[in-house]
Amino acid sequence: MKRILIVAFAVLLMVPGLLSSAQGGDTLAAVQARGVLNCGVNGQLPGFSGLESDGSFTGFDVDYCHAVAAAVLGDGDAVEFFPLTAPQRFDVLASGEIDLLIRNTTYTVSRDTDLGNNFAPPTFYDGQGFMVRADSGIGSVADLDGASICVGTGTTTELNLADTFAARGINFEPVVFETTDETFAAYDAGRCDAVTTDLSGLASRRTTLGNPSDHNILSEAISKEPLGPVVRHGDDNWYDIVKWTVYATFFAEEAGITSGNVGSFDRSDPEVDRFLGEISTKFGLDAGAFAAAIGAVGNYGEIYDRNVGPLGIAREGGLNASFQNGGLLYAPPFR
Repeated sequence: MKRILIVAFAVLLMVPGLLSSAQGGDTLAAVQARGVLNCGVNGQLPGFSGLESDGSFTGFDVDYCHAVAAAVLGDGDAVEFFPLTAPQRFDVLASGEIDLLIRNTTYTVSRDTDLGNNFAPPTFYDGQGFMVRADSGIGSVADLDGASICVGTGTTTELNLADTFAARGINFEPVVFETTDETFAAYDAGRCDAVTTDLSGLASRRTTLGNPSDHNILSEAISKEPLGPVVRHGDDNWYDIVKWTVYATFFAEEAGITSGNVGSFDRSDPEVDRFLGEISTKFGLDAGAFAAAIGAVGNYGEIYDRNVGPLGIAREGGLNASFQNGGLLYAPPFR
C-alpha cells in the first residue's frame, strides 16, 4: 500500500520539527532511520507524475522515486510524495523537507550552482514547445506574433519564452500562472491563444483538455530541456546513490535485464554479476540494491513504455533512446 502525503509548502514551514536531519548531513542515514523516502513531484502531469482518484501517484518521475526507495530501503513503496509547484520546489528541497526532487526539472548552470543543487543524469531529454487550437491558423512559432501565451511562473519555460521572442522580434502577451492545472485550465477556457511548456508536458496535458483533438502541438522546439532528479549539494554519497540508480535503469536495458527476469538473469558476465550483486555496497547499500530497483520498476524502457508511451511520444529515433539505438542514454561501467 503506497503511503501518500500531500503537503502545502506554507504548512511545512509553519510546523516545528519537520525539518529533516538530512538538511545538512547524511541523507542516507536519515532516510533509513525514517523508513521512507520523501520525494517531491509535480502531481499535475499525467504520464510523469499524476495524482490518481484513489490518492496514489503514478508516472515516469514517480517510478524513479520508487526505484530509489527500493535501492535504499528495499521497498519501492516506501515513498511519501510531496506535490510541489515550480516556485516551491527548490526551497522545499533546500529546507530538507524532501530527500529528492523529481519534478520535470530542467538542468541549468544557475540551478546547479547558485541554488546549491546537484543534478543526476537526465532521465528525459526534452525541449520547449507550444500548443494552439487546431482552427487558429497558427502553424509555426513565427505565427505567434501578437499572441497571448499561457505560461507557468518560476520556470525555465517563462525565461525561454521571453528570451527567444525578444531575440526573434516577436511580440507577445504573457499570461502567467503558478500551477500546471491553472495554466492549462486558462488555455482550455480560451484565456490565451497558446500555451507553452516542455513538449512532453504539452502531450501530457493535451490528454486532459475538453477536446484533445482540437489542439495542435507545434513541431518546433525553442530550447534544450534535460529533465531529471535533483538533490542538495553537500552530500556526495546520496548524490552518488541517486545518480547510479538512474544509471542502473539505463544499464539494465542495455543488458536486457527486466523487472521480470532480474531474479534469474544469467550472471556469467562479470559486469552483470557486479551490477546485480556487490557493487551497491560501495554506497553503503545492501548487496543487490540495484537489482531491487529494477525489480520494483523495471529498466528504462519499461518505465518509459508504461508511462510515456501512452502519451504518444515516440522513443524510437529520439534522444531518449539507448545509445545502442542512436539516443543519448548511456550508462558508465559498473565496475
